[in-house]
Amino acid sequence: MTVPALLPALTSPVEDAYTRLAEVYSGLRIRDLADGESVPSGGGWVGAAELAEGGPALDAFLAWDNAQVLRDYGQQARPDVIASFGLHRYAWPACLLITVPWFLHRRVPRLPVEDVAFQRTLGRMAVRVRQFTCLPGDPAAQLPGARVVPDEETLRAEVRDAVAEHIGPVLDGFGPRMRRGRRALWGMATDEIVEGLWYIAHLLDEEQRAVTELDRLLPGTAQPYVGTPGFRALTGPDGESLPTRDRASCCLFYTLRPEDTCVTCPRTCDADRVDRMRQSA
Repeated sequence: MTVPALLPALTSPVEDAYTRLAEVYSGLRIRDLADGESVPSGGGWVGAAELAEGGPALDAFLAWDNAQVLRDYGQQARPDVIASFGLHRYAWPACLLITVPWFLHRRVPRLPVEDVAFQRTLGRMAVRVRQFTCLPGDPAAQLPGARVVPDEETLRAEVRDAVAEHIGPVLDGFGPRMRRGRRALWGMATDEIVEGLWYIAHLLDEEQRAVTELDRLLPGTAQPYVGTPGFRALTGPDGESLPTRDRASCCLFYTLRPEDTCVTCPRTCDADRVDRMRQSA
């Protein structure tokens, strides 16, 4: 009689998702810290809680963005532009900490800023997952810190709450430097959720499922988020369908290169989007 191989015991609700993310996207490696293991500091690491404080650690973080703009574009950007770039470069991977486990395994980690650190030059993050949410029947429900919810809609609410719990304090830290109101800041957070998962899902060959999932996650009425994912399709000159979206916010890159806006920027007309998407394809 053939004895089936035993599956390894599940020890983390997020490790499998972060491993899969690393397989398709080499720019980010996430370490799930063991019990008793300290959140990294020093050596280029910055804690999310330090960024939320808006003090010297944030000054040092944004100095990297300022130096990058001077090096690559040969000009000094406005302070609010530098802060916007820095927020994007943190929030994009930070949102993936939550959305990727949800997308792949229907598990939603709760990650307050005290339990996350970022090493931007190496593309590394470290997290401590003390609590998470999952659906009935998930083997992870037996792990410490699990909270089981009854259905997908409740789980989507958990995703929104978990991202807000983490990103909200970070927006408080960056906000005074960005010259934007609360609504604009949460518009940026909305874009980071959408752009990050949309991109990773493309690498996973699950782009259409991500579009569907994100439309359900952000229906346009979920506070404090602003707007919907804004997905739509354009038609190319040969009748091909070209997926795009309209951002809820602006990254301000046009202040450096007015002629070179993002393809999803509200400033980019549909004709230019079609031309650029065809060229990239």
